[in-house]
Amino acid sequence: MDGAQKAAASAESRDIRNRWLLSLPALIIVFVAAVGPLFVMLVYSFFEKGAYGDVKFGTFSTEGWISVFFQRDIFDDTLGLADAHLSIIWRSIKLSFFTTLLTLALGFPTAYFIATRPPKTREIWVFLVTIPFWTNLLIRTFAMQQVIRNEGILNNVLIWLGVIDSPLQIMYTDTANLLGMTYIYLPLMVLPLYASIEKLDFRLVEAGYDLYANRLQVLWRIVIPLVKPGLIAGSILVFIPSLGAYVIPRVLGGGKNMMLGNLIELQFGAGRNWPLGAAMSITLMALVMVALLIYVRNASRTGAGHA
Repeated sequence: MDGAQKAAASAESRDIRNRWLLSLPALIIVFVAAVGPLFVMLVYSFFEKGAYGDVKFGTFSTEGWISVFFQRDIFDDTLGLADAHLSIIWRSIKLSFFTTLLTLALGFPTAYFIATRPPKTREIWVFLVTIPFWTNLLIRTFAMQQVIRNEGILNNVLIWLGVIDSPLQIMYTDTANLLGMTYIYLPLMVLPLYASIEKLDFRLVEAGYDLYANRLQVLWRIVIPLVKPGLIAGSILVFIPSLGAYVIPRVLGGGKNMMLGNLIELQFGAGRNWPLGAAMSITLMALVMVALLIYVRNASRTGAGHA
């Protein structure tokens, strides 16, 4: 290696070192604010619970992880399935899935409508979609409560139209949670879909009609494959926060229809079982990671297909 090559290698080494040094403050913040708390939760999940909350440090135990899916009999200490926990986990996954489907059913036509408007008016429609983000999540949840409660707008309108004779009991049910999460997270589906549909070459749609394809065939064979990245991104953006929802089931579910986020809060609060709460938190993170891996896998396939 001659002098010029050594100088180039030394300069490259200094450049890499300087980049790491410049990135060090951001890396420290990420570790302290994100990785650190997760590490604490992971450590707490392997200790015994304290009598009044907290954990017994120095006493290794996997009881917290076992209690996520199993429970011990109070008489003979045998293990059985934790039906309550499994029911809540299943409810969380089920409602998150149906929320994603419902927001997709409402968000796709909305995004398509906005993307096909004249360029001068598209910004106005996007602006209207983003307005709910200006309001606190709790306020929006209480607003939905005023719509679906027994004396709310929905029941009053249905009674006035003669559709029903007595108010529908929607509050404190899974339906209330589903409607609330759909309302709250709908913009997260609309915006990625709009970004994908806006880039769509509508000459391909016209070509499909010219080749005697009907609207359903054009939608299924041309539009959806081309906007698949936005569809997947919107689904992930809706599914993940729905899975860990806390405020919406607390207000609209009334504590009777808990989801995973409420169960975790219960263990750190009234349950006084921090190891179990920590294990459930890591379990929730694992479910989120699975969803993200599915998204990355589909996104890479889509990218390879377009390439």
